[in-house]
Amino acid sequence: MLYMIVGRDAEDSLARRGAAREAHLARINALLDEGRLVLAGPLPRIDAEDPGPAGFAGSLIVAEFDSLESAREWASSDPYINAGAWTETEVHPFKQVLP
Repeated sequence: MLYMIVGRDAEDSLARRGAAREAHLARINALLDEGRLVLAGPLPRIDAEDPGPAGFAGSLIVAEFDSLESAREWASSDPYINAGAWTETEVHPFKQVLP
């Protein structure tokens, strides 16, 4: 089943994001390589593709997992959590209707 994961950024998280970005992206790319990733990306704090120093409010990932529990476990061990870039994660089942 698909699950939506939202990671909520800490204030002034840019440096912590940068420090953990490579490891974070490696995990996302593993989902992609396994054919489980639907989409992933950051949520800019302002209405701009590159928010600059305003940074990000969080990230959104939609991917396939065996269960809600496994999606929560995956989210809670993200490098952004360990680096303090994300303060929390929210995980919900997701039913893709379109496209």
